[in-house]
Amino acid sequence: MNRQRPKTSTGVTFLTLEDETGSINIIVWKKTAMAQMDALVKSRLLMVYGEIDKDDEGRTAHVIAHRLIDLTSHLEGLEPPSRDFH
Repeated sequence: MNRQRPKTSTGVTFLTLEDETGSINIIVWKKTAMAQMDALVKSRLLMVYGEIDKDDEGRTAHVIAHRLIDLTSHLEGLEPPSRDFH
């Protein structure tokens, strides 16, 4: 997950979430970010509820976040398999 809050964004935070199928941009308005700051800045696994916003041509889609849920605890106990490169 990549988080950005450019100085020109007037408090808006932009997230890029990705998985094996691709990536999507998340827009977190300042009010939402302030109310859910822990999930926004501390999570390693984040669930986002929101609405999809597409441009007029339907080529670019973003999610406007309404609710952020930290699911980092679901990562506990997961260990990657050992790799022997020799």
